[in-house]
Parts: sequence; structure tokens; C-alpha cells
Amino acid sequence: MTQGNHDLEIEHREPDVIPEPAHIGMEAIGTSLRAGWRDFLRAPGYGLFFAAFYVAGGLVLAAVAALSGQEWWLMPFVVGFPLIAPFAAVGLYEVSRRLESGQPLIWRDVMNVVFSQKDRQLPSMAMVILLLFMFWVFVAHTTFALFMGVSALTNITSSMDALMQGRGLAMLLFGTLIGAGFAAVLFSFTVVGLPLLMDREVDFISAIIASIRAVAANPVVLAVWGVLIAVILFLGILPLFLGLFVALPVLGHSSWHMYRQLMPDEPEA
Repeated sequence: MTQGNHDLEIEHREPDVIPEPAHIGMEAIGTSLRAGWRDFLRAPGYGLFFAAFYVAGGLVLAAVAALSGQEWWLMPFVVGFPLIAPFAAVGLYEVSRRLESGQPLIWRDVMNVVFSQKDRQLPSMAMVILLLFMFWVFVAHTTFALFMGVSALTNITSSMDALMQGRGLAMLLFGTLIGAGFAAVLFSFTVVGLPLLMDREVDFISAIIASIRAVAANPVVLAVWGVLIAVILFLGILPLFLGLFVALPVLGHSSWHMYRQLMPDEPEA
């Protein structure tokens, strides 16, 4: 594993070599989840800390929607939550990296690595994720208006009956398919791209390309992995976002271990 990019005193480095993606089997999913759960139990404070920002953000968003009487406007944000959840994993990647390599877990060092990403390629990847997320919200609201009519935007908060029949069901089906497409694109960008940016000195375009190549090499396994992540996150959102206190850290740590299986270190020369 490349360790030099975690040294905060080094300002300029040559780009690292990106290894060829490995071919993995379905057992990699169970292996990653078990390793993620183990990391969470070994360092629960870090997981709870990083998850707290998302739980708090979700609760604030829900409160604003409820106070304004526009609860249904929250739906695109809830459905699209898996699109931005990878942000929460950045600090968790560093925790898992340190546990894996036997380095000490010190809050100051972990946070220094996280904050140092502002001077690397992560902000560029963050912009890609945010732009896709905001475009999804726009498309979701536009789809609602096209299927249900503009007047429904103000009336839907009083009843969900309109969504359970006719055009409402068609809108939900069409919107789900579009959302799945957005999620698939972003997942293919980030499943390897985000941890790769943390682990090695590469540009974000190369990280995205490497991630897409990993997905192309393991389409079935990573499709199942992506669906599983979305389902676990959605279930974590349901109990007032509180389930994310466990779902986000476990998935964040697990995603690191999935990355390590997909992009193994080069063999020693």
C-alpha cells in the first residue's frame, strides 16, 4: 500500500501507479462486511462521530420540511441520500487503513489526514458528487410536476393517495428507474475512486476511470454490492435517520475493505 501520501509534510509527489483491478467473487461482499463490522467495533467512536454529521443533517432537513408543510419535498433527498453518503466514508477509510497497517489511532492524526484532502483531489470528486446529487433533485421534482401537474406540488402534502394510483404509481416507477440510474453512475465513479484518492497520489479523473474499470471487471458482484449499500442506507434512514449511526460506519469501513480486494497492492519487485 502507498503510505507516502499520508505524510502531511510532503507537498509534492509523483503520481502513483494504479494497479489493474482484480476479479473478485461474491464471497468478497461477506468478507468486506465482516471486516467493516470488526473495524466499527474496534473503533466505534470514530464511526459514531462521522455518522453524527449525517444524522444531524437529516434531522434538520426533516424538521424544516415538516415546519414548512412540505414533507413530500423531502422524498427526493431521502431517495438520493446514497448519492452523497460516500462523503461520510472518507474519515472511516483512514481509520480502516490505520487498523489494517497497525498504525496507532490518534484523533489528531486521523483528522489531519481528513482535512489535508482539501489540498488534494478529493474536492474535485466532491464537486462531481454534489452536481450529480443536485441534478437528481431537479430531475425528481421535474418528473413529479410532469406526471402529477403543478397543482399537485402544493396538494400532495395533505394526502399520499394521489401517489398510490394512476399517474402517481407511474411517476414513482419512472422516478425510481431514473434514481437507480443516477445511483449506478455515481457508484461506478466512487466505489474505487474515493478510497483510491485517499490511498494514492492520483488525479480524480484517473480515479474515476480506475473505478469504472473495476466495475466493468466485476459487474455482477459490484451490482449486488451497490444494491446492498442502498438498501442498508435506506433502512438506516427510516428510524428518523438514527440507524445511520451503525449503517454508515459499517458500510464506510466495509467499502475500504472492498476497495482493497478490488485494487490490491502491486507485488514486490
